[in-house]
Amino acid sequence: MPATTPNPNRQTTLPVDYNPLEYSAEYKLLYLQELVADKSYDAITEFLAKQSEYEIANLLESFPTQTRLLIWQQIPEELKGEVLAELEVETRQPLMENISSKEISLFTQDLDAQDISEILETVTDTVRTSVMATLDEDIRVQVNKLDTYEDWEVGSYMDPDIIQVRDDISLSHVQDWLRAEQDLLDDQSQELLVVDQSQQLLGLLSLVDLIKHNQNLLVADFIDAAVTINDRLDIQDAAAIFRSEDIRYAPVINDFGELVGQLNGEDIMEIIQDDVDNTMKSLAGVSQDEELFAPILTSAKSRSIWLGINLGTALLAAAVIGQFEEVLAQVVALAILMPVVASMGGIAGSQTLTVVIRGMAMGQIGGSNRVWLLNKELWVGAINGIIWAIIMAFIAQLWFHDIRISGVIGCAIAINMTAANVSGISIPLMLKRMDIDPALSASVILTTVTDIVGFLSFLGLASVLIL
Repeated sequence: MPATTPNPNRQTTLPVDYNPLEYSAEYKLLYLQELVADKSYDAITEFLAKQSEYEIANLLESFPTQTRLLIWQQIPEELKGEVLAELEVETRQPLMENISSKEISLFTQDLDAQDISEILETVTDTVRTSVMATLDEDIRVQVNKLDTYEDWEVGSYMDPDIIQVRDDISLSHVQDWLRAEQDLLDDQSQELLVVDQSQQLLGLLSLVDLIKHNQNLLVADFIDAAVTINDRLDIQDAAAIFRSEDIRYAPVINDFGELVGQLNGEDIMEIIQDDVDNTMKSLAGVSQDEELFAPILTSAKSRSIWLGINLGTALLAAAVIGQFEEVLAQVVALAILMPVVASMGGIAGSQTLTVVIRGMAMGQIGGSNRVWLLNKELWVGAINGIIWAIIMAFIAQLWFHDIRISGVIGCAIAINMTAANVSGISIPLMLKRMDIDPALSASVILTTVTDIVGFLSFLGLASVLIL
């Protein structure tokens, strides 16, 4: 079948000449679900053998924990190491609880340092020591190098296994070396990194220059400039450099200018995707560690924290309403219209907050443009506030036939929407200055601000104009 979504009520089968590229991720999931339900273990193994490590990892993360363990047993041994490296930590951990250090050593024997370092993050110190002792010396040195970096630093994401040539050798020597080591280059390779005798990065040698020029000339005659990244740089800043420079990889150097690794575009894409996922979770008050098929109690616990914080802010807003019992008791229409003010302010603020947090993640907000943005959101809030204030005032007049109530609801909406837009940009900027993740806390604070400003303006105006 082609990549269209199958009917889940119909038996899903794959032809003998199955081509993974012709089927959607959802179709593969449905097919694997049928195999698991039928306990067709040999068919599961055959199916998984035709998938890439990325596809298998995605499929595993699409099942509850117990089913993952069953599927894991059917994955071909030669793929298990690569699959483990692609899994999220929360998914990988349960799978590795019953795997011995000997098995892990077998899984990792053909992996690069990046993948091995990723896998060893989830094992005990004893298992790690045992696995490290079985590694090739060069790989062991590279893994240890990666582990010296913090999680947020470029060095922990770079590939330490780099192809480099010296500047003082001839082009012919470089070609002879590449022919002897045919596995060094892949179809994507276009340049080689050039260093001097002290491992200082000098630049790049393009394969075009390597081929077309006099082979007796030295590499030093054909060095091009390179966009470099420091190994201690924040990975988010490195991602911004990749976007602005439109590059697919960058040499990584230390503070002394020595070449220590290479940061690749696919790693940056993965980082950006993870950052998007984490931001979405944070904005919703969900722990960044919570995955789709996490155990019930784990999900309940991670969400309860922010639900508790939200309850506290809701009680604060309720306390504000409590100060206006008299006016609410006399004018029932106010109780009916009050949620409208908070809701309009909430959505206006959320729109601004989403745009601002995205801009901060992209590195687009800073310096003098913050004042410009603050002024812009003030006017956007005011314009939309006036438009929707007039509309709501008209609706209220048709509903309650009281010009005072119409005026109160209109003014309150205009005030709250303007305040919401300003808060949507000022709150994340203040949180960032305090070294607090805006994506994690801004939405809760914004909701509190829009509720309190909305209720105060609405009920305060009602107290003055109606009572």
